[in-house]
Formats: sequence, structure tokens, C-alpha cells
Amino acid sequence: MTKAASTVFYFGIYVLVLGLGLIAIPNLVLAPFGFPPTSEVWLRVAGVLTVAIGWYYVSSARAGLVPFFRATIAMRTYVFVCFGAFVLLGFARPALALFGAVDLAGAIWTAAALKKG
Repeated sequence: MTKAASTVFYFGIYVLVLGLGLIAIPNLVLAPFGFPPTSEVWLRVAGVLTVAIGWYYVSSARAGLVPFFRATIAMRTYVFVCFGAFVLLGFARPALALFGAVDLAGAIWTAAALKKG
């Protein structure tokens, strides 16, 4: 596996674990970030979608799909911008920006690995 593929693979593992946590124990996942407990199903629905996205990352990394790696750079940056905007507009607690920061760090890591070849 190339270095770029590895960055996408490990990010995919993070996304899979996050998604599984949101499905199984959403309040435990969110509590350290100051989010209030919820019994709404939507967080679990988001977890299901997160697992699906994580699987795409892991599968694409294993297959060495460089166009996918490049696409993730833009979209992970987009997630960072959107989450930051939600915080700045008062729609979400500042802790949401931490999730966006992880996405941005992953995007930068993948971009650097792709540049190194």
C-alpha cells in the first residue's frame, strides 16, 4: 500500500470506529465534547452513513484508487469549512470544530503523501 493509500486507509478506520460508536453508544461518543444526551434516532442514522463512508475509504485505499484519494482532500476540507461555519453561526457547539479539524488534518496528510509520490 502506498503512503497516500495508507493515509486514506487509516482515516477510513477512524471513520468506521466513529460510525459504529454513533450507532451503538451515541451519547458516550458525544459526551466528552459537551453535546447533550439524545434519544433521537438521527444520530444513529448518521452513524450508519458514517460507517458506509468509512467502508468506501478502506476499500478504496486497498484498491489504490488515487482519484478517490484526491476527491477526499476536497471533501474533507469541505467538512472542516462547514463544521466551522456551523460553530461560527451558533448552530453547533465549538466541539464540532474538533471533528472538522480531524478531517482537515487527514486531508493535509493525504495531500502531502500524494505530492511525495
